[in-house]
Amino acid sequence: MSRQENASAGESRSSKPDGAGPSCRPRRTLRIERWGRLAYAAALDRQMAAVRKRIEGQGHDTLFLVEHPTVVTLGRSFREEHLLVSREALAERGVEVHSIARGGDVTLHTPGQLVGYLVMDLRARQEADLHAFVRRIEASLIKALEALDLSAARVPGRTGVFMRDPSPKGSSALSRKVASIGIGVKRWVSFHGFGLNVTADLQNFKNIVPCGLGDVEMTSVEQELLCGPLGLDQRVREAVEQAFLCEFSVDS
Repeated sequence: MSRQENASAGESRSSKPDGAGPSCRPRRTLRIERWGRLAYAAALDRQMAAVRKRIEGQGHDTLFLVEHPTVVTLGRSFREEHLLVSREALAERGVEVHSIARGGDVTLHTPGQLVGYLVMDLRARQEADLHAFVRRIEASLIKALEALDLSAARVPGRTGVFMRDPSPKGSSALSRKVASIGIGVKRWVSFHGFGLNVTADLQNFKNIVPCGLGDVEMTSVEQELLCGPLGLDQRVREAVEQAFLCEFSVDS
Protein backbone atom coordinates (compact mmCIF):
# COMPACT_ATOMS: atom_id res chain seq x y z
CA MET A 1 0.00 0.00 0.00
CA SER A 2 1.22 3.51 -0.62
CA ARG A 3 0.12 7.10 -0.80
CA GLN A 4 0.07 6.77 -4.56
CA GLU A 5 -1.51 3.33 -5.03
CA ASN A 6 -4.04 1.01 -3.48
CA ALA A 7 -4.33 -2.66 -4.31
CA SER A 8 -7.80 -3.79 -5.26
CA ALA A 9 -9.83 -4.97 -2.29
CA GLY A 10 -9.80 -8.71 -2.06
CA GLU A 11 -6.77 -9.12 -4.34
CA SER A 12 -5.00 -12.32 -3.31
CA ARG A 13 -1.77 -14.13 -3.95
CA SER A 14 -0.95 -17.82 -4.26
CA SER A 15 0.25 -19.61 -1.13
CA LYS A 16 3.21 -21.12 -3.00
CA PRO A 17 6.57 -19.38 -2.66
CA ASP A 18 7.88 -18.58 -6.13
CA GLY A 19 11.53 -19.16 -5.29
CA ALA A 20 12.44 -15.47 -5.48
CA GLY A 21 13.83 -13.57 -2.53
CA PRO A 22 15.18 -15.17 0.66
CA SER A 23 15.57 -18.94 0.83
CA CYS A 24 13.05 -20.76 2.98
CA ARG A 25 11.97 -24.10 4.42
CA PRO A 26 8.19 -24.32 3.87
CA ARG A 27 5.97 -25.74 6.59
CA ARG A 28 2.24 -25.07 6.09
CA THR A 29 0.01 -23.10 3.74
CA LEU A 30 -0.71 -19.39 3.86
CA ARG A 31 -2.78 -17.17 1.62
CA ILE A 32 -2.20 -13.46 1.17
CA GLU A 33 -5.04 -11.04 0.51
CA ARG A 34 -4.63 -7.32 -0.17
CA TRP A 35 -7.36 -5.00 1.01
CA GLY A 36 -5.92 -1.67 -0.14
CA ARG A 37 -6.78 1.31 2.06
CA LEU A 38 -9.67 0.57 4.39
CA ALA A 39 -11.20 2.18 7.48
CA TYR A 40 -10.12 0.45 10.67
CA ALA A 41 -13.61 -0.62 11.78
CA ALA A 42 -14.41 -2.14 8.38
CA ALA A 43 -11.12 -4.05 8.39
CA LEU A 44 -11.77 -5.30 11.91
CA ASP A 45 -15.19 -6.61 10.85
CA ARG A 46 -13.63 -8.47 7.90
CA GLN A 47 -10.87 -9.83 10.09
CA MET A 48 -13.23 -11.15 12.77
CA ALA A 49 -15.43 -12.77 10.11
CA ALA A 50 -12.32 -14.64 8.92
CA VAL A 51 -11.54 -15.63 12.53
CA ARG A 52 -15.03 -17.10 12.96
CA LYS A 53 -14.60 -19.13 9.78
CA ARG A 54 -11.26 -20.55 10.94
CA ILE A 55 -12.75 -21.46 14.33
CA GLU A 56 -15.47 -23.36 12.45
CA GLY A 57 -12.83 -25.16 10.39
CA GLN A 58 -13.59 -23.16 7.24
CA GLY A 59 -11.56 -20.71 5.21
CA HIS A 60 -7.77 -20.58 5.04
CA ASP A 61 -4.86 -19.32 7.09
CA THR A 62 -4.43 -15.85 5.64
CA LEU A 63 -2.25 -12.78 5.90
CA PHE A 64 -4.43 -9.75 5.17
CA LEU A 65 -2.44 -6.67 4.09
CA VAL A 66 -4.06 -3.26 4.47
CA GLU A 67 -3.42 0.42 5.02
CA HIS A 68 -5.56 2.52 7.36
CA PRO A 69 -6.42 6.20 7.69
CA THR A 70 -4.78 7.51 10.86
CA VAL A 71 -6.20 5.65 13.88
CA VAL A 72 -5.03 4.96 17.44
CA THR A 73 -5.59 1.49 18.89
CA LEU A 74 -5.44 0.55 22.57
CA GLY A 75 -4.40 -2.98 23.51
CA ARG A 76 -5.14 -4.94 26.66
CA SER A 77 -2.09 -3.48 28.47
CA PHE A 78 -2.94 0.15 27.64
CA ARG A 79 -2.11 2.79 30.24
CA GLU A 80 -3.93 6.09 30.01
CA GLU A 81 -0.78 8.18 30.45
CA HIS A 82 0.57 6.73 27.18
CA LEU A 83 -2.07 8.66 25.24
CA LEU A 84 -0.44 12.10 25.11
CA VAL A 85 -3.42 14.04 23.76
CA SER A 86 -7.08 13.77 24.67
CA ARG A 87 -9.53 11.64 22.75
CA GLU A 88 -11.47 14.84 22.05
CA ALA A 89 -8.42 16.48 20.48
CA LEU A 90 -7.81 13.43 18.34
CA ALA A 91 -11.45 13.37 17.26
CA GLU A 92 -11.17 17.02 16.18
CA ARG A 93 -8.29 15.95 13.90
CA GLY A 94 -10.38 13.10 12.49
CA VAL A 95 -8.36 10.43 14.31
CA GLU A 96 -10.40 7.53 15.68
CA VAL A 97 -9.49 5.66 18.87
CA HIS A 98 -10.35 1.97 19.26
CA SER A 99 -9.93 -0.34 22.26
CA ILE A 100 -9.19 -3.80 20.88
CA ALA A 101 -8.53 -7.38 22.00
CA ARG A 102 -4.83 -7.66 21.29
CA GLY A 103 -1.77 -7.74 23.46
CA GLY A 104 0.31 -4.66 24.05
CA ASP A 105 -0.25 -1.01 24.84
CA VAL A 106 -1.10 1.87 22.49
CA THR A 107 -0.11 2.03 18.85
CA LEU A 108 -1.02 3.97 15.75
CA HIS A 109 -1.85 3.11 12.15
CA THR A 110 -1.51 5.72 9.45
CA PRO A 111 -1.14 6.00 5.65
CA GLY A 112 2.28 4.77 4.57
CA GLN A 113 2.26 1.98 7.16
CA LEU A 114 1.84 -1.60 5.95
CA VAL A 115 -0.50 -3.42 8.34
CA GLY A 116 -0.65 -7.20 8.34
CA TYR A 117 -3.40 -9.20 10.04
CA LEU A 118 -2.59 -12.89 10.50
CA VAL A 119 -5.65 -15.11 10.86
CA MET A 120 -4.23 -18.59 11.41
CA ASP A 121 -5.36 -21.77 13.16
CA LEU A 122 -2.27 -22.35 15.28
CA ARG A 123 -3.55 -25.56 16.82
CA ALA A 124 -4.35 -27.11 13.43
CA ARG A 125 -0.82 -26.18 12.36
CA GLN A 126 0.50 -27.90 15.51
CA GLU A 127 2.05 -24.57 16.48
CA ALA A 128 0.00 -23.64 19.56
CA ASP A 129 2.69 -21.45 21.11
CA LEU A 130 1.86 -17.75 21.01
CA HIS A 131 5.32 -16.57 22.03
CA ALA A 132 6.97 -18.66 19.31
CA PHE A 133 4.40 -17.31 16.83
CA VAL A 134 5.33 -13.72 17.66
CA ARG A 135 9.04 -14.54 17.27
CA ARG A 136 8.31 -15.96 13.80
CA ILE A 137 6.47 -12.77 12.82
CA GLU A 138 9.50 -10.76 13.93
CA ALA A 139 11.79 -13.08 11.98
CA SER A 140 9.67 -12.67 8.84
CA LEU A 141 9.80 -8.88 9.05
CA ILE A 142 13.56 -8.95 9.68
CA LYS A 143 13.98 -11.15 6.60
CA ALA A 144 11.87 -8.75 4.51
CA LEU A 145 14.01 -5.82 5.63
CA GLU A 146 17.16 -7.76 4.80
CA ALA A 147 15.84 -8.09 1.24
CA LEU A 148 15.80 -4.28 1.17
CA ASP A 149 19.41 -4.10 2.45
CA LEU A 150 18.37 -3.03 5.94
CA SER A 151 19.74 -4.66 9.09
CA ALA A 152 17.07 -5.20 11.75
CA ALA A 153 16.82 -7.28 14.90
CA ARG A 154 14.73 -8.32 17.87
CA VAL A 155 15.40 -6.77 21.27
CA PRO A 156 15.18 -9.21 24.20
CA GLY A 157 12.21 -8.42 26.41
CA ARG A 158 10.57 -6.17 23.81
CA THR A 159 8.17 -7.16 21.07
CA GLY A 160 8.66 -5.74 17.59
CA VAL A 161 11.46 -5.08 15.11
CA PHE A 162 14.26 -2.58 15.66
CA MET A 163 16.99 -1.24 13.40
CA ARG A 164 20.38 -2.75 14.20
CA ASP A 165 22.82 -0.08 13.00
CA PRO A 166 23.24 3.54 14.11
CA SER A 167 21.39 5.90 11.81
CA PRO A 168 23.11 8.57 9.70
CA LYS A 169 21.57 11.09 12.11
CA GLY A 170 23.45 9.52 15.01
CA SER A 171 20.58 7.71 16.75
CA SER A 172 21.81 4.69 18.65
CA ALA A 173 21.37 1.14 17.44
CA LEU A 174 18.34 -0.87 18.63
CA SER A 175 16.53 2.26 19.84
CA ARG A 176 14.73 2.85 16.53
CA LYS A 177 11.58 0.76 16.09
CA VAL A 178 10.34 0.15 12.57
CA ALA A 179 7.57 -2.42 13.22
CA SER A 180 5.14 -3.03 16.07
CA ILE A 181 3.39 -6.33 16.77
CA GLY A 182 0.26 -7.12 18.77
CA ILE A 183 -1.55 -10.46 18.62
CA GLY A 184 -4.88 -11.77 19.85
CA VAL A 185 -5.98 -15.40 19.91
CA LYS A 186 -9.37 -17.08 20.21
CA ARG A 187 -9.57 -20.87 20.41
CA TRP A 188 -6.01 -20.86 19.05
CA VAL A 189 -6.99 -18.86 15.98
CA SER A 190 -4.76 -15.78 15.80
CA PHE A 191 -5.82 -12.28 14.80
CA HIS A 192 -4.34 -8.78 14.66
CA GLY A 193 -0.68 -8.70 13.67
CA PHE A 194 1.91 -6.07 12.76
CA GLY A 195 2.37 -2.51 11.55
CA LEU A 196 5.51 -1.81 9.48
CA ASN A 197 6.33 1.85 8.89
CA VAL A 198 7.23 2.33 5.24
CA THR A 199 6.53 5.91 4.15
CA ALA A 200 4.47 6.89 7.20
CA ASP A 201 4.48 10.42 8.59
CA LEU A 202 6.32 9.74 11.86
CA GLN A 203 5.06 12.99 13.40
CA ASN A 204 1.77 11.19 14.08
CA PHE A 205 3.49 9.02 16.69
CA LYS A 206 4.07 12.09 18.86
CA ASN A 207 0.47 11.75 20.03
CA ILE A 208 1.28 8.53 21.90
CA VAL A 209 4.02 6.65 23.73
CA PRO A 210 4.28 3.87 21.13
CA CYS A 211 3.74 0.47 22.76
CA GLY A 212 4.40 2.18 26.09
CA LEU A 213 8.14 2.45 25.33
CA GLY A 214 9.22 5.97 26.19
CA ASP A 215 12.87 5.42 25.25
CA VAL A 216 12.15 4.27 21.69
CA GLU A 217 12.20 6.36 18.53
CA MET A 218 9.84 5.33 15.75
CA THR A 219 11.43 5.09 12.31
CA SER A 220 10.42 4.00 8.82
CA VAL A 221 11.88 2.14 5.87
CA GLU A 222 11.93 5.41 3.93
CA GLN A 223 13.89 7.17 6.66
CA GLU A 224 16.37 4.31 7.07
CA LEU A 225 17.03 4.02 3.33
CA LEU A 226 17.25 7.81 2.92
CA CYS A 227 15.24 7.55 -0.28
CA GLY A 228 12.05 9.00 -1.68
CA PRO A 229 8.70 7.23 -1.40
CA LEU A 230 8.14 6.56 -5.11
CA GLY A 231 7.63 2.83 -5.57
CA LEU A 232 8.86 2.02 -2.06
CA ASP A 233 5.54 0.82 -0.65
CA GLN A 234 5.21 -1.79 -3.40
CA ARG A 235 8.80 -2.98 -2.93
CA VAL A 236 8.27 -3.39 0.79
CA ARG A 237 4.94 -5.14 0.38
CA GLU A 238 6.44 -7.65 -2.05
CA ALA A 239 9.37 -8.32 0.29
CA VAL A 240 6.98 -8.83 3.21
CA GLU A 241 4.77 -11.18 1.20
CA GLN A 242 7.74 -13.31 0.15
CA ALA A 243 9.17 -13.46 3.68
CA PHE A 244 5.85 -14.56 5.21
CA LEU A 245 5.31 -17.15 2.49
CA CYS A 246 8.77 -18.52 3.23
CA GLU A 247 8.11 -18.68 6.96
CA PHE A 248 4.54 -19.97 6.99
CA SER A 249 3.83 -21.70 3.63
CA VAL A 250 4.16 -25.07 1.95
CA ASP A 251 3.44 -26.23 -1.61
CA SER A 252 -0.08 -27.62 -1.71
